[in-house]
Amino acid sequence: MASRLRVLLLVGATLPMAVGCVTVRPEERAILADPVMQFDGDPREAAATQHVIENREGSYGGRTVRGGGCGCN
Repeated sequence: MASRLRVLLLVGATLPMAVGCVTVRPEERAILADPVMQFDGDPREAAATQHVIENREGSYGGRTVRGGGCGCN
């Protein structure tokens, strides 16, 4: 019974990975490459998030903000 459960769990875990692979046609790649489809699609929101992270960490990662963690740049 335990081996049957293991086999079912293994099949249940690998099946979504096997089904998730798909070939994208060239004409569909333009739609998927649209900036709206990216996580950082809004540059203002990405800049604000980066500013908050840099101020929280108290350092800068080679970006525009150079200073401490006070947020008064």
